[in-house]
Amino acid sequence: MSSMTAANAPAGTATKRVPAPYWNPYLAGFGLGLVLLAAYLIAGRGLGATGAFSSVAAWLANLISPEHAQASAVHARYLESGSPATAWLVWLLAGSFIGAGVSGYMAGRTSLTIERGPSITDNQRLVLALVGGIIAGVGAKIARGCTSGQALTGAAVLNAGSLVFMGAVFVAGYAVAWLFARKEWL
Repeated sequence: MSSMTAANAPAGTATKRVPAPYWNPYLAGFGLGLVLLAAYLIAGRGLGATGAFSSVAAWLANLISPEHAQASAVHARYLESGSPATAWLVWLLAGSFIGAGVSGYMAGRTSLTIERGPSITDNQRLVLALVGGIIAGVGAKIARGCTSGQALTGAAVLNAGSLVFMGAVFVAGYAVAWLFARKEWL
């Protein structure tokens, strides 16, 4: 694919920006490790997203039914810190979302598309993504942490449960992809 600029484009044609190349995954992983180290040094905690969703869910439950939320052991724990605006993980998640958007825009990779294989429709892909997201969210709550929290934070402190969890994620991911998803993507 050649990159076309306004200077060498034929008159009257629109130019399309060529996306920047992806980062080296080893360099990106090293950078993520430095971010994790900085989080421990500065905030005294690791990275993860499940707690942010739990803080917002508890806050919303408290708005709708304060009696129920405060009586719930799950919600009460998150309500002790007050508003989600004071929760570390809510700001971490918001910053991650904004940072990813800025990074994607600067690299020329922002567009509204639905990534899918040739034998699946857009609607099927969206339904499968929603169902998969719900299953992952429920699993993250059961596992007491999302994959980033388990893999990064848990593995960084050599938590045996996190190491077993991540091994299971890889084994299950490869097995499910081989059994079910290969016909959708190949």
